[in-house]
Amino acid sequence: MQVSEIYGVLKEKIKRTKDIQSFRFKLDEDIDFLLGQFMEVVFDKEEKDLKYFLSFSSSPTKSYIEFTKRLSESKFSQKLKEMKLGQKVAFRFPFGKCVFKDEYEKIGFIIGGIGITPVISMLEYIEDKNLNTDVLLIYTNRSFPEITFKPELDDWSNSLNLRIIHVIEEPVEGLNFVKGRIDFDLLSRHKDELGFRINFVFGPPKMVEAIADLLTQIGIDKERVKREEFIGY
Repeated sequence: MQVSEIYGVLKEKIKRTKDIQSFRFKLDEDIDFLLGQFMEVVFDKEEKDLKYFLSFSSSPTKSYIEFTKRLSESKFSQKLKEMKLGQKVAFRFPFGKCVFKDEYEKIGFIIGGIGITPVISMLEYIEDKNLNTDVLLIYTNRSFPEITFKPELDDWSNSLNLRIIHVIEEPVEGLNFVKGRIDFDLLSRHKDELGFRINFVFGPPKMVEAIADLLTQIGIDKERVKREEFIGY
């Protein structure tokens, strides 16, 4: 696809966790992107610190686009915090080739933290298109409060053909989580399930590389692993 530029008006801010927030925009015109692709959000073309690549956390079936970011002390994050409803920003899109296709009947996601954003886009799409895609999500976070989009994931686990394995370093007593991190032993226990799925790995480059290597080590065919490394880490 050819890269295009378009402006969008901020319509809503949604707090997801203590430091993660979603931003929804109404665009000047309809856009076309594939599930799993990402965009560049541009406040200033000439200043590197005021443009940033972010995944779509909304499905192309929606009337808006959304991205979700962990807000830090960076200039870009500060600009986002200062944005008022009705303000405009530029988007360049689409980027990325790690995409979901309707014909994928069984898929897996092995995800950590903010890497969940493109997964949300795909799950929204599966719901809106009423697909019966068999989905296994292995999702790791440091603690329970850091699980981004947990209410939405809980709802989808009931309405879609979706099974979620939450992996938490600091689990909460009484809740159904796996303690620890995504490692060789954990993935080995799910080798049979992952072996017949198309498996997506999204996130910071080092994490994506580590998980992809683990999948290879447990015997998952490389052709069944789709990976996208987030730019800017």
